[in-house]
Amino acid sequence: MTSFSSSRYLLALFLLDFCLKAFPTEQNKSFDVNIFGPDTNFSRLIALYGDAKAVSGSRSVQISGSGAFSAGRMIYRKPVNLVEGYPRKMVSFSVYFEFSMSGGYGDGLAFIMVPIWFPLNVFNGGSMGMFEEKKMKFLAVEFDTFKDGKYGDLNNDHVGIDVDSFVSVKVSNVSSIQLELNSGEKLQSWIDYEASSKILEVRLGRILGGKKPVDPLLSHHIDLSRMWKNEDVLLGLSSSSGNSSQKCNIYSWSFVSRTMPHWMHSEPMNPETFTEKGEEDMKVRKTRSDCAMKILAALIFGGGCGALGAFVVLFVFAIFGNRRPVTPEDLAVQPKKLEHKKLGSAIHKAIQDGKK
Repeated sequence: MTSFSSSRYLLALFLLDFCLKAFPTEQNKSFDVNIFGPDTNFSRLIALYGDAKAVSGSRSVQISGSGAFSAGRMIYRKPVNLVEGYPRKMVSFSVYFEFSMSGGYGDGLAFIMVPIWFPLNVFNGGSMGMFEEKKMKFLAVEFDTFKDGKYGDLNNDHVGIDVDSFVSVKVSNVSSIQLELNSGEKLQSWIDYEASSKILEVRLGRILGGKKPVDPLLSHHIDLSRMWKNEDVLLGLSSSSGNSSQKCNIYSWSFVSRTMPHWMHSEPMNPETFTEKGEEDMKVRKTRSDCAMKILAALIFGGGCGALGAFVVLFVFAIFGNRRPVTPEDLAVQPKKLEHKKLGSAIHKAIQDGKK
């Protein structure tokens, strides 16, 4: 009985291990920088370069604005990787930050993802404090207040997604959502990348009473896992004032990453095939619906595995658990039955002798 109980426990542990491997949990990495807030961890998480400096009076970091052609960067000290584990698991992430830009037509602000070998201390007057190299792969989401004909900018007030070049692959006019980047007003931005659908979304809104918009200002299909493969990258916020005295301040910054299970990876349809905004939004919603259906199917499959495991355990117990072991007492001949058999044999023999 003891050995059989151990077998049952081993079987249950095996089924539990199988389910955990089949449906791994998401792993999260994050940081949240509330500049000059209580128990701040700013200096441990963030490095400042160029003209970037802390401004205690405004409880912010002024990245640029110390004079004409001012430039600076805030960089998260720990590199991140967008591909983890074996089998390969793609990493999704969400970025949030609060900022303001004063009047003037400067080069603006950008959220950047660059290789770890990027020279962080080098500034050569490039847009948003950045510069281009032929061999460097980078991603930037620019909040630009200068119409630069060199890069085909839309206007003096736009948001764009840049991939390996300052010529934006997607761009949107900020006036379409009744905002102005260089008004001095505090704004907030959300940048979300979903690894399963390979969609990058950018949202923008006011601080006061502002909630995260449902519809993104920009949406772009890109596979960041192939862009850098297994290389680590650095995250940062970069800004330059250009030929103006525009000041750019950052008030808070947070980052959250999620490692997606390998069974959720898919190859979605490319939303760039749609040219109208309404069709593109429809495509994004359909992709999200497909992801939800896959999650539901995985949960149902997991429940089925659990039910099957329980049935196997109960079936095995029903076969072997209720069998009563054979004891030596069952094999012993009962005395009364033996005496009765001997008496019957004696009477039968006496009758045969009398007939003779």
